Amino acid sequence: MDKYPSPIATVDVALFTLKDGQLSVLLAPRPADSEIFPLADALPGGYIHADKDDDAQASAQRVLTSKAGVNVPHLEQLYTFSGKFRDPRGWSLSIAYYAVIPFCELPDSGLTLVAVDALPALPFDHGAIVRAAVGRLRSKATYSSLPLFLLPKKFTMDMVHGVYQQVIGVQLNKASFRRKIEAQGIITPLEGEKQHGAHRPAQVYRATDSCLREFDQLL
Repeated sequence: MDKYPSPIATVDVALFTLKDGQLSVLLAPRPADSEIFPLADALPGGYIHADKDDDAQASAQRVLTSKAGVNVPHLEQLYTFSGKFRDPRGWSLSIAYYAVIPFCELPDSGLTLVAVDALPALPFDHGAIVRAAVGRLRSKATYSSLPLFLLPKKFTMDMVHGVYQQVIGVQLNKASFRRKIEAQGIITPLEGEKQHGAHRPAQVYRATDSCLREFDQLL
């Protein structure tokens, strides 16, 4: 018997994107030979490798690379879910993370994207993890540049307005929103670049920074 008994220690990641205008989360099938929940759709997750991972963040990044084939622009620790009943194999803890990625950067890997408003029953407590992550994402979107990480590298103001509405889940007055966003300095116009369509050409922008920026509340 170990001198210091250890619980099962894992990481799980709620990876969000926008598909068909809906905030969606990525699910991956569990291994067919798993002793519990074989082939069930679940959040990408796995054991912490104490001999390889420098910390839990490194574990989460490894899981996303190995199970989803992605390098995400933003990965953030959410909460630790723990207890003796969350895993049939024994007392366990999961350090949960959430991440965002533009839909155009997701590989065609056969993984499942599910709208967060139509989430099916998930194994373990992954449903609770997704709900907590959605709450954090929507709250943080009201005072940060987080929704920009769901957009391609170049975008229009209409796309910025749309992604903030979709993530926060409320209608935002377009003129007021534009003034507030321009005042934050989180996007930069690309000189001479316009997007042409059925209406007047639209200015093209990029994110000012590659890291998260916080600002005054939009709402």
